Amino acid sequence: MASLATSIPVDHASRACAGTATRPFIGVIAVLLGAVISTLAGRLTTFGLADVRGAVHAGFDEGAWIPTAFTVGQMLIGPVSVWLGMVFGPRRVLMVSGTIFAVSNLLLPYSPDLATILAFQTVSGLASGTFIPLAISFVIQNLPTRLVIYGVAAYSMNLELSLNISASVEGWFVDHWSWQWIFWDTALLMPLMLTCVHFGMPRQTTNRTLLKGADWWGMLYASLGLSAIYAALDQGNRLDWLQSGLINGLLIAGAILVAAFVVRELTHDRPWLNLRFVIRGNFPLLILYITFFRLVILSTAYIIPQYLATIQNYRALETGGVLLWIALPQFLIAPVVATFLRFVDPRVPMAFGFAMVGYACFIAGQLTHDWATQDFLPSQLLQAVGQTFALTSVVWFSLKHLELKEVLTFGALLQTARLFGGELGSGFIQTFLRVREQIYSNLVGLHVIVGSHATEQRLQHYANAVGGRSNGTTHATARSAALLAHSVQNQANVLSYIDGFMLFGFATIGALVLMLLLKNPPAQPLILGSTAVERG
Repeated sequence: MASLATSIPVDHASRACAGTATRPFIGVIAVLLGAVISTLAGRLTTFGLADVRGAVHAGFDEGAWIPTAFTVGQMLIGPVSVWLGMVFGPRRVLMVSGTIFAVSNLLLPYSPDLATILAFQTVSGLASGTFIPLAISFVIQNLPTRLVIYGVAAYSMNLELSLNISASVEGWFVDHWSWQWIFWDTALLMPLMLTCVHFGMPRQTTNRTLLKGADWWGMLYASLGLSAIYAALDQGNRLDWLQSGLINGLLIAGAILVAAFVVRELTHDRPWLNLRFVIRGNFPLLILYITFFRLVILSTAYIIPQYLATIQNYRALETGGVLLWIALPQFLIAPVVATFLRFVDPRVPMAFGFAMVGYACFIAGQLTHDWATQDFLPSQLLQAVGQTFALTSVVWFSLKHLELKEVLTFGALLQTARLFGGELGSGFIQTFLRVREQIYSNLVGLHVIVGSHATEQRLQHYANAVGGRSNGTTHATARSAALLAHSVQNQANVLSYIDGFMLFGFATIGALVLMLLLKNPPAQPLILGSTAVERG
């Protein structure tokens, strides 16, 4: 069964996808800036959530929907954004969505209440959700063939960079300026991106063939279904998963809509996405690897910030100093990886990258409650190298299976896998750490025996430490008991973080084993832009 993209001639598809960029390198800068802005905006909101909640006097439960509104907006538009680029051209889509994003983020800090913030966050998510899918598509279509791999490496580097500099950026703004700059900084980057879009991307006429034959119901089912499941995953840990009627409702509705989407795409005469392409050859495994990659990088993007904030009481700026050891080396590593991939089978650096990430997780799994910034340095440097090798190789190996008529399907899959991988991982690791902390709190607490010499000695030590700042002996005794309880909880948290690192380490071993199932890419030429190159 042919997809809509395959039902038109290849040369027509080529014009619809890309056109001819007169300044392709400026256009590539534009879409890579968009990738940074999109990822950075979501991460900044997460790190600065407490400040945003406080600004509108929102409670913890209400405020938890602020980052969810943004990412659900991205999921709503993500699967169809490449189709929009094929119909209206990337230039037109990015000019409109970039302007909307800038205006929305500029106005958001003036919101009088939570409802207004949620509305602006959804609009910003919808606008920025077009940036990343169009980034990889434009790189493929417009760079000279020999340079496409460097565009893919830059795309991977930008995702890594924006994920790991956000804590430093948010911390600096809050410490030196104000929380409003969490939103204004990405808005003020937009004029630069829009300038590059204007001068670097070709003007294209509307592809009325694709527009008239649009599979509107298929798009609606996919976007709403995936967004409902995404919202359930994002809020699941907070609402205790299946114990919540809201989570159950979102999951059931999402599953029904996704099932309707699959049935429609398999039975429609001109489907929006070619699902048969998705299950062909290596693609199921490659999509799994893209999803898994987003999950495993949470070992640094989530566990380390949690450890530093919970155990060491680090502020966002101090936490960012640790994560910078993953972000900054990307400028050196990315071009090296791209050059390496020109001459070797992508499966080799892919395996090397995952092995480095796994080894870094095992090193970080040796942490104690005394670890601070410098103790994470060896694992962070290994992680920086491994993540760049792994992500760039996975995307590049995927492109070796791709033909021009399948760009639409791949772009939608890449965005969906990227978002879902991060959300599946986030929901899983939050729940895993919470449950492990509860188990360890109980196990460690069993050794705190009331009346024992060790317990009494520790309580007396705490009471002496706080006695000078307490209102009498009774107050000092109560504070010493609270400090002992806090010490037990801290140790339980450290043990749960160790389990998290070790779990990710063993998961990468499983990923390495699965690589044995990856087959050689097809032998026929691969179309990148307007040039055919032989598959390696």
